[in-house]
Amino acid sequence: MAPGAKTVDYAGERALAKDFLTNFAGPHGEPKYQNILQDIANRKIRAVQIELDDLFHYKDVDEEFLQRVTENTKRYIGIFAEAVDELMPEPTEAFTVDEDRDILMTQRVDEGADGGSDGTDPLQRMPPEIKRFFEVYIKAFSKVTPLTLRQVKASNIGQLVKISGIVTRCSDVKPLMQVAVYTCEECGFEIYQEVTARVFMPLFECPSQRCKLNKAKGNLILQLRASKFLKFQEVKLQELAEHVPKGHIPRSLTAHLRGELTRKVAPGDVVEMSGVFLPMPYHGFRAMRAGLVADTYLEAMSITHFKKKYEEYELKGDEQEQIDRLAEDGDIYSKLSKSLAPEIFGHEDVKKALLLLLVGAPHRKLADGMKIRGDLHICLMGDPGVAKSQLLKHIINVAPRGVYTTGRGSSGVGLTAAVQKDPITNEFVLEGGALVLADMGICAIDEFDKMEESDRTAIHEVMEQQTVSIAKAGITTSLNARTAVIAAANPAWGRYDMRRTPAENINLPPALLSRFDLLWLILDRADMETDLEMARHVVHVHQNLESPALGFTALEPSVLRAYISAARRVTPSVPRDLEEYIATAYSSIRQEEAKSNAPHSYTTIRTLLSIVRISIALARLRFSETVAQSDVDEALRLMQMSKYSLYSDDRQRSGLDAISDIYSILRDEAARTSSMDVKFAHALNLISRKGYSEAQLKECLEEYASLNVWQIHQSTFDIHFIDA
Repeated sequence: MAPGAKTVDYAGERALAKDFLTNFAGPHGEPKYQNILQDIANRKIRAVQIELDDLFHYKDVDEEFLQRVTENTKRYIGIFAEAVDELMPEPTEAFTVDEDRDILMTQRVDEGADGGSDGTDPLQRMPPEIKRFFEVYIKAFSKVTPLTLRQVKASNIGQLVKISGIVTRCSDVKPLMQVAVYTCEECGFEIYQEVTARVFMPLFECPSQRCKLNKAKGNLILQLRASKFLKFQEVKLQELAEHVPKGHIPRSLTAHLRGELTRKVAPGDVVEMSGVFLPMPYHGFRAMRAGLVADTYLEAMSITHFKKKYEEYELKGDEQEQIDRLAEDGDIYSKLSKSLAPEIFGHEDVKKALLLLLVGAPHRKLADGMKIRGDLHICLMGDPGVAKSQLLKHIINVAPRGVYTTGRGSSGVGLTAAVQKDPITNEFVLEGGALVLADMGICAIDEFDKMEESDRTAIHEVMEQQTVSIAKAGITTSLNARTAVIAAANPAWGRYDMRRTPAENINLPPALLSRFDLLWLILDRADMETDLEMARHVVHVHQNLESPALGFTALEPSVLRAYISAARRVTPSVPRDLEEYIATAYSSIRQEEAKSNAPHSYTTIRTLLSIVRISIALARLRFSETVAQSDVDEALRLMQMSKYSLYSDDRQRSGLDAISDIYSILRDEAARTSSMDVKFAHALNLISRKGYSEAQLKECLEEYASLNVWQIHQSTFDIHFIDA
């Protein structure tokens, strides 16, 4: 023993652990751990999670004890498990009996009382692990900043560490032997062997006193039903992109999940994991090659998701109040959309469409098993520098599950699924690509136009059937890919060429375009007033690192997630009186397109389903159980806006005629200056920038003056708005 080193009294430590479990009170004064133990006795739960935060706040625990728990965690898990064994109360409720286990345990206790074991050999004593029907975990401090994978060093071995990363691979859940039980053919005794590593050497000869006296080498038979197995899963964690230094590649670490922690993560999840950092020596030929070098792994103790799935989101008290308050706001649709990427100037309707993509519509399953997707797909096509990629990145940040990829960096198998060899079993296994990882989430594909045509065809099935069908290396299956696709692309020649048709500019196959619910064409047009406003906005963001005032406080991404998760629980239906209205609207869109001789049709029956999906998403935002006509009108307006961006040369702001657009310009100017008067010369200057003539302005003035919207000065033609 090193000079000055203290010996630890483990009996005293166990007494302190028992005292803590018995007397620690929760936030409302209830015996927190006593209640947990009672639930375990009643077989409601199977895990006791000892929180270091609770130990820190317990009056009888000092800093040295906390340090010992943190630095020698595996030993203290055993101490707390022994304390739980001693404190375990009797069950107070009836529970489902695990027949095999409970009958075997009863039989063993009876045999022990009758002297069935001679008790001379430690291998014949029943280990405490075989009696336990619970697991003990120690959870790290909640306020400690998680380490990156590069910060976990050799000095952390054996200690409780907290790390953050993204899950890249999950093995299947398999049974791991914890206690091996053998029966001797000669003497009939049960022999127990505790297994603490991934591999163990089975016993072959009976070590009991009776076999030794008889000089009989009793043959031991492994009893699988009597042995104890734990659920075991291996997970690979990879460094987050923001933690990787320049010029380096991300590091990865293997984590072992046992018992109740299995099936808590899926590939693509960003998690915070606390656990014990341990070495794992190599075995067999690998050990001969590795020498003294050992591999390391993390034995997980707790898992926290950075962003919970919508269906797993549990609203806290203050969040529920905030959502109720927001739901009562009449302008919530506009406020939520403006809170999406407020640093990006303009794009109001695009942001509304992206908000509806986050909300989505419920999936429909018909009686015969046919499925109709509820996810919305949006394609943003536009000139360089219109913030398409920034919008995509922000949506991925808001969504609880999102995968971002680019067209050039994605192959067909990278998007769908690849067949790889499992390093543990050497079997061929499927590894999901970006679209499978984004299941029940959003997949953002940037530079969509730069993808190879053969790779782009992999997306067709995902966008409509929402599955990925695989027939490779003897594996024939279908994987779920219930994802909303948001794609960003540039026109065929980099910038939109007005001299060419939309079909030539877009340069995407009609089969793919018809699968997008909304196709936005965002053009970078020179407009003195808009360019000036945008420049001011960008400079303000650059200087102050925040967006200019929106007129209200922009909602945080966490609040947006909470609101959307609450909205997604509503399943609105389309009332019968709106069915004819939607059908007529769809029919008229088809007729207009036929008359306009569009280069190729974008309106198919999928467009009708898109109208229904967008309407349902709008109803969800209002927490309404039925779709209103206003929802359908807004859906048609968004569809019309996306069409106008394609077919209108002037691309007037709201798809209105010249008179209505001039009125909108003048009304906005009066609102901006907070004045009821607009000079004629100033009005003419404003509308001439938009390409309108003086004759059109005078026609607009006369029309709206007859409606008593404003008064016109007879000689100067100055405008005075009438306050309604």
